[in-house]
Amino acid sequence: MFERKNKRLTSHASAYIENVTAGDAFLKNISITGCKLEHTARIDGIVGETYKITIKPEAASNTGFFDVVAELRWINIDNCAYEAGFQIIESPQGKFFERYVDYLAYRNIALN
Repeated sequence: MFERKNKRLTSHASAYIENVTAGDAFLKNISITGCKLEHTARIDGIVGETYKITIKPEAASNTGFFDVVAELRWINIDNCAYEAGFQIIESPQGKFFERYVDYLAYRNIALN
């Protein structure tokens, strides 16, 4: 296993990958540089392509929906669920993205 430059934070948000998934996926984790999504249905993306992902944070975060543009890095099938890893390239609503990552970091500290 490799050590990440930016620690991934566990999330309880949902996400929609435009033109790739049928319905929402579960955002398993996120950092300022990447994220991992899980979906019960097939993820029809192409590794190396970029996609718009709409993140829908959990209500407790008090953060609005935001989009990120991310490159699909890998797809894996794990226990009848599809997982996909993305490298985040940009976030047009950067303040919501930053606020959400800050919320997750704070929650992580509070739980430990």
